[in-house]
Amino acid sequence: MPLLKRKPYVLSELPTDLKPRQHVYQIRFTREIFRDYETSEYLTKINLYRQRVWTCKVTAKTNLTYEEALISELNATEKIQQFPNELVPLVLQTVQFSMLTLKDLVNTITEKLQYHLLEGEELYGKRDDGVCLCQIMKVLAEGDNRTRYEVAWLDKDKKGIGTAVVNVEDLIRKRLPFTREVLKSFIRESTNQNVPWVLHDKLAQEHGISTDPPEELRSKYFFKDGYLVTNKKKRKIEDDKQNIMETRNGQVGKSKKKVEREKSEGLVMENSAEKEDFELKEEPINYPIDDLLVQPGPDDPVFTDRPSPSRDFTVPMDCIGDLLMVWDFVSSFGRLLHLFSFSLQDFENAICHKDSNLIIIVETYSAFLRLLIKDDGQYFAVIEEKKRKPKITIITWTEYLCDFLEMIEIPELSSCIPTIKRGHYGLLETQAKLGIFRELITQVIATDLFRKKLDGYIEERQTLAATKRGEAIEEGRKKREEKERLKAESAVLQETNEHGLENANTGDDALGNSNGKNISKKQKVDAKVQSESGKDPSEKEANKMTLQQPRADKKEASEQKNVEQRREYLQREIDKRFIRKEPLGKDRDYNRYWFFRRDGRIFVESPDSKQWGYYSTKEELDAFKGSLNRKGMRERALQKQLDKSYDKICMELQKRSKDVAQKIAMEEAVLRRSTRVRAPPRDNPAVAFLKYVNKWKED
Repeated sequence: MPLLKRKPYVLSELPTDLKPRQHVYQIRFTREIFRDYETSEYLTKINLYRQRVWTCKVTAKTNLTYEEALISELNATEKIQQFPNELVPLVLQTVQFSMLTLKDLVNTITEKLQYHLLEGEELYGKRDDGVCLCQIMKVLAEGDNRTRYEVAWLDKDKKGIGTAVVNVEDLIRKRLPFTREVLKSFIRESTNQNVPWVLHDKLAQEHGISTDPPEELRSKYFFKDGYLVTNKKKRKIEDDKQNIMETRNGQVGKSKKKVEREKSEGLVMENSAEKEDFELKEEPINYPIDDLLVQPGPDDPVFTDRPSPSRDFTVPMDCIGDLLMVWDFVSSFGRLLHLFSFSLQDFENAICHKDSNLIIIVETYSAFLRLLIKDDGQYFAVIEEKKRKPKITIITWTEYLCDFLEMIEIPELSSCIPTIKRGHYGLLETQAKLGIFRELITQVIATDLFRKKLDGYIEERQTLAATKRGEAIEEGRKKREEKERLKAESAVLQETNEHGLENANTGDDALGNSNGKNISKKQKVDAKVQSESGKDPSEKEANKMTLQQPRADKKEASEQKNVEQRREYLQREIDKRFIRKEPLGKDRDYNRYWFFRRDGRIFVESPDSKQWGYYSTKEELDAFKGSLNRKGMRERALQKQLDKSYDKICMELQKRSKDVAQKIAMEEAVLRRSTRVRAPPRDNPAVAFLKYVNKWKED
């Protein structure tokens, strides 16, 4: 059982009055059961088990989660099972009531077992002024606590070549049959407390080891609730009982003898109020914790009100998840499907439209079905059996779709076959249309063509990531070298300035100390030139550095810009190799947040996936970011991801807002036209999906 603060942790008891088929919450690794999610101890327990405050009881490893401590104990226990059974009684006898530290105790046991040999053990023995491999056949006990051993001498092939009786001094042990770490783990597993080390009662009785403390410990320790405690604790317990009795009798004061004893032992506190405050003082909370456990604090920043997401979808609310999944798949793997991309708004309008032969829908179905035919799988066999032509057209696409629905044999979708065969696909429910797309994607993902493409994407992503990582390391190396170079140049320049200053001072002194009458005009000029020459090198060097500084700054800025552009390019290339879409994160209520670059909106999904909404403006994004509490684990991770992608998300949001404003202006312009020159419906942006053309279609 893992330890919390070096003490055993008691698990919650199982409820006894549970009803059959009642929904409960269970912690997987402790098997604890709770009735509800929020109001019970379930969240508190989960948060505690995830913290790195647990200690493995067997190995004493710290900073583990509860589950990691359990795994560590399991692995260590498996190693302990390999401990020789013949040595267990001797080790336990040495451990019981020992006052040594664990390290000293292990050393003592190791030295004691160094000459405790077992039958069947292989080691080396002295023979004819040499050393020969041997095996102990029998232990011969003699008087005066002396032990001799009957051994069999072995050759290189470990075959017997003779026997002999030798003393323990003539035997050389290769090594103990266990490691020190295994011995430490065995000691921890066998005891319930340390210094003094006390064995578990059941284990001590099993090996006939006394559980009564020796005479020298009885005056210092006593047993309480199965644990050996000091007499100081016993005296403290007695004092607490006496305080309770005095309080009941109205005697609040303490006896003189008692106060003197407490002062001598350093156990007196200033007053009872301070003692209570000390005991009830709460430990500081280490954030982040589970979001639902976060309470308002005085150090919290000013949070903004979380904006309500928009919910003006055309499709039913329970179909939004499938709609996004299908659209994101065809947008991400359009090249593989030979399907030109289209907007989410166009796809949503097309799904809800009652026309049965919309080009955007026909081309999407045809792209999926063509890929299944190319794979030469089950669907290809069905087409061959019905002798269909390999080319799918706007006239025959419903026949291929019905063949697919008959192949997968899903009752909910098979009921749509008669309607599709009559040419009324557009009259199907939205759930049925998206359900067919969902099953087509499931079949496409299982094809060899798709898996081969996905494997290629994975390899390319790994290569690009390695290139990006290598360039970042190289850039860091260059920055360190540049920093060292500038530091060296600065030191040289400083040294040059000091040297020039010394030369100038020397020239001035020589000029001042000379006798004016004995120095000619030429000598004065030479001294002046010499004085100026001492200043010139440093001044020229400084001027040179000053002139080069703007040029160097400009070059550095240009190189930094190139590095940033290169980094952005590699990240774009990695993003193009789509593998799987992941949400940005979750908020405190487990709502998931999704961002699709091709759409420019942040979608909000409820925990049960039944409610959806979206944010479409930068103002909503900023307000949402300001409402996140970093003290919670989920909202901290979500805010970190939003900060990382903030510029990219804002750019897409602003682009979408601009496009929406342009579409609204176009719609208003269409409405203002005269009825005599009414524009055709296809010019209206609301029906732009009717003009879709698949530019990547195969010939």
